[in-house]
Amino acid sequence: MSTTTLPSLMKARNESAARALGRRRRFIDAAVKWLCLLATVAGLFFLASIMGTLLWRGLESLSLNTLISEFKPTSYGEDTAEPGGLRHAIIGSIIQTTIATLIGTPIGLLVGTYLAEYARGSAFGNAVRFVSDVLLSAPSILIGLFIYQLVVLPMGAFSGIAGALALAIIVIPVVVRTTEDMLQLIPNTLREAVIGLGAPKWKMITLVCYKAAASGILTGILLAVARIAGETAPLLLTSFGNNVTSLDLSSAMASLPIAIYQQANSGFPDLIRIAWSGALLVTMGVLAINIMARLVLRGRN
Repeated sequence: MSTTTLPSLMKARNESAARALGRRRRFIDAAVKWLCLLATVAGLFFLASIMGTLLWRGLESLSLNTLISEFKPTSYGEDTAEPGGLRHAIIGSIIQTTIATLIGTPIGLLVGTYLAEYARGSAFGNAVRFVSDVLLSAPSILIGLFIYQLVVLPMGAFSGIAGALALAIIVIPVVVRTTEDMLQLIPNTLREAVIGLGAPKWKMITLVCYKAAASGILTGILLAVARIAGETAPLLLTSFGNNVTSLDLSSAMASLPIAIYQQANSGFPDLIRIAWSGALLVTMGVLAINIMARLVLRGRN
């Protein structure tokens, strides 16, 4: 009797344990799935709330006059005065962002190329990569303090070039990381084939590797531009901002983040409305750059 019932009992126990384990796994799977879904919904809710608030408050004062006119002191709390605009801040942001991109992009591209093509596995390359990663995650206010000590104090004044240099330092690690990652995705067989044909290494990198990784590198550059477009902390310590349109890089220069910060803290309703318009402009600009990066990457693929 025992010889006939023992296998059946073991089989029943195994089936019961398997069913219990299956129920536990299905429960954990459903719980994790719902937690992920709730986190996604929460994230989308906050994003939609931010965008909705920006559109509601920003479109209220966004007009052609906001884009083409400068800040006007007569608009301090006077309902009858002609409201000022953000022309000085828009021009200042474009100038500083453009200069920062022109300075930071070549440096980041060359450093990323060195790490991917010449310094693989070397101690110096690992040190450079570590410093780049630290710089990538460093608070931007520290970069502003660095440029303040290095440029602003010796010059004796805030300046647009100091602001551009601070933003350029933020651009560099983003481009370094993107360039290195994109170049490392290129198969070594492609490099070996080009070298086997007798081409020098520099020509292999510039004509083959850069072409193959162009979409990813361009995406990294656009994302770097999107990041510096909304930076406020480093500009408070470097370019500082002013209320007039200025093309002089040796003097204080306005920017949209600084104008938003100053006018939002003014306490006057008309200036606060203009600050909301500036915030909407910055957000739409960053969103446009990110969409452009996605389209470029999709088009290249």
